[in-house]
Amino acid sequence: MNTKDFSGLGLIEPLTRAVEAQGYSKPTPIQSKAIPELLDDADLLGIAQTGSGKTAAFLLPILQHLVQDGGRPSRKGAIALILAPTRELALQIGDSVTAYAKHLRLRHTVILGGVNQNPQVKALAKGVDILVATPGRLLDLQQQGHVHLGDVAHLVLDEADRMLDMGFIKDVRKIVRSIPNDRQTLLFSATMPKEIVRLAEDILYEPVRVDVAPKTVTADKVEQRIIHVPAAKKGALLADLLADEALQRVIVFTRTKHRANRVAKQLGQAGIEAAAIHGNKSQAARQRALEGFKSNAIRVLVATDIAARGIDVDGVTHVINFELPNEPESYVHRIGRTARAGADGMAVSFCDPAERDHLKGIERLIGRRIAIEEHTLSAAAANEDSPPQNSKKSGKTHGKRPGGGKRRSGRNRRRNRTKAA
Repeated sequence: MNTKDFSGLGLIEPLTRAVEAQGYSKPTPIQSKAIPELLDDADLLGIAQTGSGKTAAFLLPILQHLVQDGGRPSRKGAIALILAPTRELALQIGDSVTAYAKHLRLRHTVILGGVNQNPQVKALAKGVDILVATPGRLLDLQQQGHVHLGDVAHLVLDEADRMLDMGFIKDVRKIVRSIPNDRQTLLFSATMPKEIVRLAEDILYEPVRVDVAPKTVTADKVEQRIIHVPAAKKGALLADLLADEALQRVIVFTRTKHRANRVAKQLGQAGIEAAAIHGNKSQAARQRALEGFKSNAIRVLVATDIAARGIDVDGVTHVINFELPNEPESYVHRIGRTARAGADGMAVSFCDPAERDHLKGIERLIGRRIAIEEHTLSAAAANEDSPPQNSKKSGKTHGKRPGGGKRRSGRNRRRNRTKAA
């Protein structure tokens, strides 16, 4: 089988046409490995980080199954269910369904919390081919009788370790128990903690394992730097760095929602287009911020760790850790927002004296020291505790310019499951 292009993977023409329209010509490693197996109806355990192309890896085969199997959902039902840990990720998967199913006559919808449920209930009334959902809202609508899962033939758990981190695993198990055993199940996770291993053993049947996790913990194409700076000067340093136009599309990470709001406000006062995104923001506000960031109306997105895996925006040139995360793993997820799809990227982290233990933990995790960058604040910034007014004058640049089991085929022969979630 030729896996150098999408048509060689066995995908039908409407799908390859849609993929080409998105500007993709060569499958990523996870797509080359997963798509043929999924077209052959396998269960799959995928170990891959965000940015690996896993969304297309599971969506394209599912779309093809839906077309070729020809089944229709019943009222309030769905044939394929995709669970995502965050609202942002669910919406992004929904956007990908729209793009890849452009030439197919299929219905899909996204349900999530934080917004009025009535439009979602209406969308579900006639049934959908693909349902993308966050676990909490799905359980809520299921308990109200607005959705049933008896038709589900394809189940995807995306970013399962993130669901564990957010406390959703019990909800996921409740959902899985209401889905028929005769199904195709896919589980994707960047890491495999013990609880996710147990979940995979319980819900997958003789899965094909596809591991495309990098041999190094952090992306090779992300250039990483540390700037040691007193906490009181972080705001001034941030605005000073952003005076460099090479920082074209930037995500700034903070530890708290309050700090994210404050940083975004200060940047706005300095004439830098910025917006905050975190769990206390309404879904509408979060979407406005993401859309503004994608369209370049907003240059800087200030986010808490809820967004570390939920933001999938091409062309992020820089990630700035305004505050180092308490958990070293969060650092890896944060900087993974840049250097996506083969591009280069830069991650700059501010470290005040109180954060040095966090830095040591990060360096132990990634297995190397992060290079220290010396930066002298501009004269204006040196006298400010908050960002100075935006100016073309700046301190010099701060980084680079981003230039297995026995296989079987067919669901009719598939399995007699004995395990339940």
